[in-house]
Formats: sequence, C-alpha cells, structure tokens
Amino acid sequence: MKFIQIIDYKTNRVDEVQALLTRWIEATDGIRTATRTTVGRDQNDATRFIEILQFPTYEEAMRNSDLLETRKVHEEFTNLCVEGPKFINLDVIRDEDI
Repeated sequence: MKFIQIIDYKTNRVDEVQALLTRWIEATDGIRTATRTTVGRDQNDATRFIEILQFPTYEEAMRNSDLLETRKVHEEFTNLCVEGPKFINLDVIRDEDI
C-alpha cells in the first residue's frame, strides 16, 4: 500500500531548508526509497511549510528514515525550524488524477 508522510514545520530560514533538502536528495541518490517530494508554503503564514513525501510502502518509508544521510539531515533540519517538525503518517487509500 502506498504511503505518504506529511512534515509540518515553521522556519524563517527557508532557503537553508531547501538547500538542505537538495543536499539530501543528492546524497541519497540510488539509495533513498522516497519517490516524490512536494513542498508548499502556507499563504496565510509565510513561516509555515508542508512537505509531502511519497513512498511505495510504509516499510520503505521506515527504511528511508533509517538511512544515515536521513538521520544527519533531520538533525540539521530540526535546528532550522522555529516550530516542528510535526510528522503525519498516512496509508494511501485513494490516489487518482481527476
């Protein structure tokens, strides 16, 4: 079953967070299990961001979380946040283009 992880966080250092995400993508090329990332900024709060990570399964998401590169980036990421990150884990029950 497909799996989505939503990361809800606030930061005043968006450029640094995005550079960190880019660095993680490059460092995990060929080993990460995440298949897609989407990052959005809240129109009503310019410091609030939502990242949506997609995985083939929950188990693959946990493998991704266990990567040394993911753990290193998570620590740096947390230090760039003024609030969060808060994680929401979802099993996908419907996924279609409409």
